[in-house]
Amino acid sequence: MWGIIISVFCAAAAIGGVYLAVAVSRFGGIKKLARDRKSLSFVISLAVIAAIFFAAVMITTSVNAVIILLHFIAFFIFSGLLVKLVEKIRGKKFRHYIQGWLGIVVSVVYLLIGYYLANNVWQENYSLKTDKNVGTIRIAMIADSHLGATFGSEGFAKHLKEIEASGAQMLLIAGDFVDDGTTREDMVRAAQALGEAKFEYGVYLSWGNHDPGYFRGRSFTLNEMIAELEKNGVHVLNDESVLIDDRIYIVGRRDRSSGNRKSIGELLEGLDTDKYIIVLDHQPNDYDNEAASAADLVLSGHTHGGQLFPWTTISKLIKVDDRVYGYERRNGTDFIVTSGISDWEIKFKTGTKSEYVIIDVE
Repeated sequence: MWGIIISVFCAAAAIGGVYLAVAVSRFGGIKKLARDRKSLSFVISLAVIAAIFFAAVMITTSVNAVIILLHFIAFFIFSGLLVKLVEKIRGKKFRHYIQGWLGIVVSVVYLLIGYYLANNVWQENYSLKTDKNVGTIRIAMIADSHLGATFGSEGFAKHLKEIEASGAQMLLIAGDFVDDGTTREDMVRAAQALGEAKFEYGVYLSWGNHDPGYFRGRSFTLNEMIAELEKNGVHVLNDESVLIDDRIYIVGRRDRSSGNRKSIGELLEGLDTDKYIIVLDHQPNDYDNEAASAADLVLSGHTHGGQLFPWTTISKLIKVDDRVYGYERRNGTDFIVTSGISDWEIKFKTGTKSEYVIIDVE
C-alpha cells in the first residue's frame, strides 16, 4: 500500500510542479523579463521555483522544502479554480493576475500557521469515568518529543514545568522520546529533567519506533537511552507492568515495529482486574484486541494527529491506524491518541497541533 501511495504522491508532485511553473510564468514581471515569449517565461519560472526550493532546503531540510513546495502547488490550483469561478459569476476577467498573488498569500499564511501549531504546545484535557474503586487520579501523558526536532532538552525541561503545574500525579510517555537526529547531550539532559520533575507516582515510559533509531549515525543506542532514563528514576516498561498505590497498573507494550512482543492478553495475564489498568502502546494499531482485554485505558501517539491536512482525513479513510487522534470508547475500554508534544522531520502541523494531555479519572 505504501508503495502505491508514494508512487501516486511522486506523480502528483511532478504534474503539480509543471502546473506551478506555468502559473508562475504568468506573473507580469516574468512575462516582461521574457518579452512575452511563453517558453522563456516557463524556463524563468522553473528557475525561480528551483531557487526558492533550494533556499528552503538550506533554511530547513529537504523534507520540509518538499512540504512547502506541495502547499504552494495545492494553493495555486485552489486559487486558479476560485478565480475562474468568480470570473464566471461576474461575467468578466480580472485585469490583474489574482490567482498568482492569492496563491502566494494563502500559501505563506497557511504555512506560518502550520509552523506555529507545530512549534508551540497546548494542554489537552480529558475527563474519564470508571466503575472501579480507584478514587480520583490526574494523569499527564506525552508522546513524540523527538528531542531536537522542534525543541531540545531545555525546551523539554520547560514543558515539563508546565505539566508539573497542572497537578498531575504521574507522567506517562507513550514512545518516541528521541529521534535519529537527537544528540547524546540532549538525551542525557532530558533524562535528567525527567528525574528532577515532581510527580507523586513517578514517570513511566514505553518506547516507540523511533527510539531504537533507524540509522547508524546516532551517538547513543536504545539500551544507553534506557540506562540513562532508569538512572534518573524513570520506569521504562518493555512488555512489562507495575502496580502503583495498590490501585493502578501501568502496562508498557513493546512497540509493534520490533516484530517481537507479547499479545495484549499475554501481557495482562495474571493482573488483578479490580485495579485500574492503563496500557501504553505507542502505535494505535491493536484496538480490537485491546478492547477485548482487561485494559481500562490505552494511550498512544505515533500519528502526530495526522500531521498535515488532508492526510488527517486520508489516513482515516485508508485505515493506516485504528485512530488518528483523540478519544473513543470500545467495549468498555477508553482510548486516547495524542498528536504529540513535538514533531519529527516535518516542521508544520495543519489540522492538528502539538500538545500534552491531562486526564482526570474518577
